[in-house]
Amino acid sequence: MGFLPEFGNLFFTLAAFVVALSIIVTVHEYGHYIVGRWSGIHAEVFSLGFGPVLFSRVDRRGTKWQVAALPFGGYVKFLGDANAASSAADDAVMSDLDAQQRRHTMHGAPLWARAATIFAGPAFNFIFSIIVFAGFMMVQGVPDDAPRVGAIHAMPGTMDLIEGDLITRVNGQPVADLADYYRLADGLEPSPSVTYTVERAGQTMDVTGPHPIPARAMGIALQSAARDAGMETGDVVLSVNGEPVYAFRQLPPLVDAANGEAVALRLWRDGSELEVSLTPRRTDLPLPDGGFETRWLIGLQSGTFFDHPVRGVSITEAVPAAVNEIGNIVSRSISGLYHMVTGAISTCNLSGPVGIATTSAAMASDGVASFIWFIAVLSTAVGLLNLFPIPILDGGHLVFHAYEALVGKPPSDRVMGALMTTGLVLLGALMLFALGNDLLC
Repeated sequence: MGFLPEFGNLFFTLAAFVVALSIIVTVHEYGHYIVGRWSGIHAEVFSLGFGPVLFSRVDRRGTKWQVAALPFGGYVKFLGDANAASSAADDAVMSDLDAQQRRHTMHGAPLWARAATIFAGPAFNFIFSIIVFAGFMMVQGVPDDAPRVGAIHAMPGTMDLIEGDLITRVNGQPVADLADYYRLADGLEPSPSVTYTVERAGQTMDVTGPHPIPARAMGIALQSAARDAGMETGDVVLSVNGEPVYAFRQLPPLVDAANGEAVALRLWRDGSELEVSLTPRRTDLPLPDGGFETRWLIGLQSGTFFDHPVRGVSITEAVPAAVNEIGNIVSRSISGLYHMVTGAISTCNLSGPVGIATTSAAMASDGVASFIWFIAVLSTAVGLLNLFPIPILDGGHLVFHAYEALVGKPPSDRVMGALMTTGLVLLGALMLFALGNDLLC
């Protein structure tokens, strides 16, 4: 019966992937549908999935809403469309419509209405992501600027700090705010213990604690050596290949020194010590200037040994921060694609459906919040991809509309057909290449 766990994992992976993709597709296609409706373009079919129809109903506007058997996409078919991609008109249908009825088709509507309807799909992906990111900030709050100790995580060694302490000095060096605390921590020499000057109940006192940024796993990266080796959030690295470790900053050079060979980590977990062996993976990391740095990584995320008290965030602060997050994702994505094309980084950074499905399952296993955040990130990526000027994608349609605006008429049917075929081939080749990465990288 050994195949049952594998089957269970496969089912969970597929289920997580289908749920994530269905939400993103629904958001994207609803953008096309609702803006088309507002623009006077009638939608005949709104389909989640392709193939045989499992469930359907027709609303009072005459739109058929359906769920199909193959849940790997979706479409909106507007009145007069010859196909789900709205790439050509159905001449037989269009010829039976009068001028007023043609206005309610994708191909008979004004240029502005068609362009707005096409652009709405990617736009709704971005709007969905903004809502999710802003909602997380408003519900969870953001760290307060004061370097105050919140809930303390279990750590080996001496811990005299308590929740509520306001840190004013670290090893005698003054700390003004949380950003100052982290700047000081980055330059602090690793040591088994550090002296903290704190304000507690109206008194100032010196207490002892670990390094401000200890070698504690605040998080475990997806598809990383640490995750595969069974490491958990909260694990504290005590040594790497026998070399004592007191601060997170010691880990990168020790891992790099192994040059891709297996490293032995001694860990502290919930009061017990254990050893794991893992092999670092060569990874391309984005740099602040837009470039990339290739390093050996094991997949641990750093952090301090206590939670920061949070403050509430208003919607006027959360929305701009969410928009900035969208900008960061788009910027990193474009930079990554550019550096892959130029050969500066490995093309293995491009994931296909298997990689996305695996990541979906990993994020779902980390909890509902992580899964929802991942869906928002993926929604941004889908919105960006659809804006690429490739025929058959929304970006390609927008290029055709721009051409029509400049020339006064759309490309001929022959040219449109050739471009659509080219776009389909390019998109298929890209998907096959990404799938090859999933299987071979």
